[in-house]
Amino acid sequence: MTKLVWTRDEILADHAHAKPHVEAGYRLHGGFDADGRYISPRTLNRWPAIRAWEVALTARGQEIVEPSGELMARGSFPSVAQQSFLLEHGFGQTLWDSLSVTGVIEARGRRLAEAEAPDFQSIVEEDITATATGHLNKGLLRAHGLDEGGDGTVGGHDAMWFAVRDMLFGKHAYPHAQIPDSLARPEVGRLMPQIPAEHENWILLLMNVLMIEVRAEKFFNFCTTVMRDRRNFRDRRAVALHAADLVDRIRQDEAPHVGYLAVVVSELRSFTFKGGVKGAAFIDPVWRGLVHWHAVSNNDFDREQRRKEFAELFGARPDGAALQRGFDGLEQKEAA
Repeated sequence: MTKLVWTRDEILADHAHAKPHVEAGYRLHGGFDADGRYISPRTLNRWPAIRAWEVALTARGQEIVEPSGELMARGSFPSVAQQSFLLEHGFGQTLWDSLSVTGVIEARGRRLAEAEAPDFQSIVEEDITATATGHLNKGLLRAHGLDEGGDGTVGGHDAMWFAVRDMLFGKHAYPHAQIPDSLARPEVGRLMPQIPAEHENWILLLMNVLMIEVRAEKFFNFCTTVMRDRRNFRDRRAVALHAADLVDRIRQDEAPHVGYLAVVVSELRSFTFKGGVKGAAFIDPVWRGLVHWHAVSNNDFDREQRRKEFAELFGARPDGAALQRGFDGLEQKEAA
């Protein structure tokens, strides 16, 4: 019989490691098996649990939400070719800043380790004991937070991104980057009046975090492609290739985050809330709007803001006009 109910300790359990995970002077989470394969932290039981909840949900005829198609439809900006152009012409700080900002944003995710979701059983008619939703406070949120910001002894994704940055450029290569306040959609008032505000806020949080995790996949692809391109970092190719491998380890770590969050959102859609209201009735419209905001509205806004930043960078150089034409030409070529 498939196991669907897990203890907190089981969700947080680690594999045995033959070798610790250390990069660029950072002691990092996870480790390696005897064959040198990287093993993500806290996945001994977490992955089997997520897969079991997913199978149980689909067996009840419910689909798993899949937002990645729309999110990945638009390319990165700058594109890989444009980032290579920037590196070639001495604008390495653009990538250094992106890696630094990503590390700081990841560190903020550590808050999930100490967070406690409200009791969803109190507003749901079905028994949620054997669901992912029922395990949010039984290790899922804590595991997620520790993955992002570490446990105080070993670093999480925050330190892993800093290690990638330091490998490529050095820890103090440029001044500190400006960090955005948040990557989530701003609050717009009550969207799910059918349920208590606290529960609504948590559903919105989980959906926003899921979208941010999916958006990260595009950044993973961007980074590894830039780092593995032989035209970039020509004086330290081996280091750049190793940095790309470290990004792939972060990608591997993030997969269970997308997994459990997609299952939780899908479960919430399937539940009958007190009063006989199906979750899909009030969650689906909000979900569609959230996907569009992350995939289109915010994407377009960020792109325009970055265009202005690049124009200022080029404008400060004597050959700025030629640089701008070359940079824009790569985008036009890609579009064609």
